[in-house]
Amino acid sequence: MSDIKKMQDLVIQFRDNRDWKQFHNPKDLAISLVLESAEFMEHFQWKSDEEISAYLKDKKNSVSDELADVFYWVLLIANDLDIDIDSALRNKIKKNEAKYPVKKAKGKHSKYTEL
Repeated sequence: MSDIKKMQDLVIQFRDNRDWKQFHNPKDLAISLVLESAEFMEHFQWKSDEEISAYLKDKKNSVSDELADVFYWVLLIANDLDIDIDSALRNKIKKNEAKYPVKKAKGKHSKYTEL
């Protein structure tokens, strides 16, 4: 069993022990993912690189908690939509490798259509 599957099982057990699946549908799961992503982003809003570095020295646990919340929703959504997230990520990386070949994309931040 992959580590991703073990984490996904942990998330599902947490949810199911509380009988929360009844409240979950793709729309609300997607909204929850976006809301948690926004809470993660809030930690960085209006801060310079230097301010972020200083902030993370004191608040890394809070930032970590928010990132874990984002991952929680990704794992739960993948489960409920019957998406093998491990395979999906590997397939997406292959697609991105084709869109962003190293020879064209290395050291550049341009979109693939502009390489």
